[in-house]
Amino acid sequence: MQIEPTSLPGVMIVTPRRHGDARGWFSETWNRAALARAGLVTPDFVQDNHSFSAPRHTLRGLHYQRPPHAQDKLVRCSRGAMLDVAVDIRRGSPQYGEWVAVELSAGNGRQLYVPKGFLHGFLTLTEDCEVQYKCTDIYAPDCDGAVRWDSLGIDWGTDAPVLSEKDAAAPAFADFDTPFTHEATP
Repeated sequence: MQIEPTSLPGVMIVTPRRHGDARGWFSETWNRAALARAGLVTPDFVQDNHSFSAPRHTLRGLHYQRPPHAQDKLVRCSRGAMLDVAVDIRRGSPQYGEWVAVELSAGNGRQLYVPKGFLHGFLTLTEDCEVQYKCTDIYAPDCDGAVRWDSLGIDWGTDAPVLSEKDAAAPAFADFDTPFTHEATP
């Protein structure tokens, strides 16, 4: 597996190797030992999610789960293509409010590791897009939160995404009180 840091510490691009022949290819998308050898802290995933979005430019996010059910996520696109976004929301972080966007697709096989303390959202770039992600905690509705998609200056590539009612009504980043704190390493 190839692991690349992004401009946000802790957010990593994980690209599994594909082994192909005339029939197609095989890829190991999660391997705790391989990731540990590459230096990535390997969390215990407890829930897998799979979403399908029929229309192009469906935007899901920007979401988070506050403690005690905060989640690390390992996100991949298994059909189509998407723009995956992580935003640092750790109070006191030098990168607070900064974001990174990575194109994930079935074709490129890339995954994005999004740790606790980051908003997460994605925009589908194709019709009939499927996204799968592993989470380190269960979904807890009482800990669920969102920030408005257009309140951080993120270049989504569209001004009129398809949104859920929840995402359309989410508060702006300027009105958001984060439940996360940056823990500096010595």
